[in-house]
Amino acid sequence: MTDIGERRLMARAMWALARANARYWLRVAPIVRKQLRTWEMRASAIPDPGLAQLAAGKLAHERFNVEVAAMIATTAPARSRERAVEAIVALQVMYDYLDALLEQPVPDPLRTGLRCAQAFIDAVRVGAQPAEGYYARYPAGPGDGGYLAEMALTVRSALAELPAAPAIAEVLPLTAARVAEAQVRIHAAPHTGRAQLERWASQQAAGTRLQWREWLFGAMGSVVGAHALIALAADEHATREQARTLDDTYLELCVLTTALDHLVDYESDTHTGQPSYIQLYATREELTQQIALIVNRVKQRALTLPNGAHHLMILSGVVAYYTSQPSAMGDFARPASELVRAQLRPVITPTLATMYAWRVGKRLGRDNVKGARGDVRLDRERWCERSQCFHLRK
Repeated sequence: MTDIGERRLMARAMWALARANARYWLRVAPIVRKQLRTWEMRASAIPDPGLAQLAAGKLAHERFNVEVAAMIATTAPARSRERAVEAIVALQVMYDYLDALLEQPVPDPLRTGLRCAQAFIDAVRVGAQPAEGYYARYPAGPGDGGYLAEMALTVRSALAELPAAPAIAEVLPLTAARVAEAQVRIHAAPHTGRAQLERWASQQAAGTRLQWREWLFGAMGSVVGAHALIALAADEHATREQARTLDDTYLELCVLTTALDHLVDYESDTHTGQPSYIQLYATREELTQQIALIVNRVKQRALTLPNGAHHLMILSGVVAYYTSQPSAMGDFARPASELVRAQLRPVITPTLATMYAWRVGKRLGRDNVKGARGDVRLDRERWCERSQCFHLRK
């Protein structure tokens, strides 16, 4: 790209960032806060104490996930934005709740998980008859009082009011199924083994440009792609072809969220003995090459989409979030971190500066908390920050 082209791209991206932030804080954030209060009240009414604790814990500690997801709705036209935000918030809250639910020990985690996760798929099948008995294989108890079913209904109802819902009607359920099954299989892997992951991902990756490992990484984070499709459905001019292209682009973008998340945590995971899916790659160099290849593809494809500059800023935000972490400059992660930053300059520069400033502010805030309330509160905030990612690593 020429210098003039780079400057134009930088200007478009900066304008997209400024516009998205203005729309978010003025129009989207109040809706998000209102929706979160609704789900907090609903979670507190769950009859089963264990499930109520799971739901409330996710809402308390992973609020950031919902807020970041809702940022995607800033591309939605004003007349349909509220419904898009409502659907995105409910879908993300459901995703986070299922994430906690699937971690619970059960005799048959794969079948039990797939049954529970059917709610996620039903949520985006507008006009279809939803399944029943999401907890049919789950240990008996008082149940969730319809919590999962209500979230699914909220998403479906909001989607039905979006003007271009038919344009995403074929693609979105496939995306949701990919997200749900990946989430279930990842959680079941300690019991079923990683071989089932490879078989499943290899079958699904056939016919795509992705190897099975990249496809698995993309599927693990594809809830972001589901949100992007919902935002697209708010645009009355959206087409089925745009929906397919958007889904393909976000599948690759989500490879990065997973890969970078595991990459920057690799050294600490190794130290603590935690499993890491980075080990699916034979060498660090192989992983770095794949990440660089995908960054370049997503960058080029994002600019062909409606609101392309906005999608480019999302890519830059993902990379900036992960590579601004101190561990990103550790011996293991540094080569990949520096390479992907270089690929996204100059667009990433302001986003990276913002992320560094945000992290300094968070660190100063933690220091104040430590002085005022002691080490217990500080440790809890550190745990919360670790969990607040654009994609939840599992």
